[in-house]
Amino acid sequence: MKLYEFEAKKVFEKMGIPIPKQYGVIRSPKELDMLKLEFPLMLKSMVLVGGRGKAGGIKKAKNKEEAKKIATELFKLKIKGFPVDCLLLEQAVEEIGACYVGITMDPATFNNVVIVSASGGVDIEQVAVQNPQAIMRKEIPDNDKEISKTIAQDLASSLNNSLKGKTELTKTLTEIIAKVYATYQRFDARLCEINPLIITSNGAVAADAKLVLDDNALFRQVELLEMLGITEKRHDVAERTKNELRAQSAGFPYIDLLPQPFTKDQKKLYVGLIPGGAGYGIFSIDEVSTIGNRYFHDRIVPVNFMDSGGGPPQNRVAEMFHLLMDYPVVDLIVTSRFGGISSCDIFIRGMVQAVKERYESGKRMVPVFGRMVGTDLPNARAFLEKAKAENPEALQNVTIYVGNQRIMADVIREGIQKAFEAKGWKP
Repeated sequence: MKLYEFEAKKVFEKMGIPIPKQYGVIRSPKELDMLKLEFPLMLKSMVLVGGRGKAGGIKKAKNKEEAKKIATELFKLKIKGFPVDCLLLEQAVEEIGACYVGITMDPATFNNVVIVSASGGVDIEQVAVQNPQAIMRKEIPDNDKEISKTIAQDLASSLNNSLKGKTELTKTLTEIIAKVYATYQRFDARLCEINPLIITSNGAVAADAKLVLDDNALFRQVELLEMLGITEKRHDVAERTKNELRAQSAGFPYIDLLPQPFTKDQKKLYVGLIPGGAGYGIFSIDEVSTIGNRYFHDRIVPVNFMDSGGGPPQNRVAEMFHLLMDYPVVDLIVTSRFGGISSCDIFIRGMVQAVKERYESGKRMVPVFGRMVGTDLPNARAFLEKAKAENPEALQNVTIYVGNQRIMADVIREGIQKAFEAKGWKP
């Protein structure tokens, strides 16, 4: 779960990491009159995506009149499709240099890694590609409880060499690196990052702050979440979309693969996916893309990732279908059920429930195509046959292959082919 910059800076301040003076967070330009401000100051858009500066989401104001003008502009801004709902106001810092400090885990070794670079304030990913020698990294074995002073001093010395020999910064940088590592460990973070760490005539200041918490350890961070006023999970990379919030409320994982808002290409077919698990969900995305590329001239677009989880109740299954049918982009729903832990019978009942409810209330209907094998299969088959006999009009666009007679790739291809025919398209 990713924190907003102002939240991460509260954590940094708690851990003794120097930050610029904070004036507050506003949700309208009028609130500027309610704060005691000193100029110049920075106005920073609070969205959970990178590239805010490049998108014009971070501005410097010399006086209150200019601050109001900038705030008005920023509240109209969208960064990577996400509206700016609030702004952080903080002291503008005079810099004589900048560097990068980050702590994360190496997925190959599972060791924690300290990453530092004198190229601060820019995309560290680009530095890694274009000038890899400008980045220094040091793995810390997992059994080390604290970062050693020797490691911090070595990294600080390397930074000092890049910062024109300002050796008086060694102690400051050593302390900051150690505190960033302590923050990373104490709050079960996946990433703790300062970019840039601004070097001033009086020392170093974290001009930005990034803290991504491990979702699996949030149960240990109740005190932190209460301090920050956080009551629900967020993405680790961006703001949740409307669909993602709805899925979260219903209790199942869901990720939109398309930017929001999204405008359809009327020459392409958009496929929503309801698989039986996370692995099947990833497979479905890959298979839909591969089949679209191979047989339909790259005109097929997978819309989402979804995971029903182990043993979802009937109403949750119904909501999965409701969500995708309510999403205007979706032209076809492909579902693949391999009932192991989960019951095929409950799944098929949830699907039929959703389709019948939509038909009876006159809501938007989307064709459903898929395959189902596994636990409770005889009951599922019997229920589906009875439901189709009793509700032929409502379920006329539902095609579910029950059993192993067809492989899923062929089922997907057939479903897309029929969707093309319904639109009067040629593959």
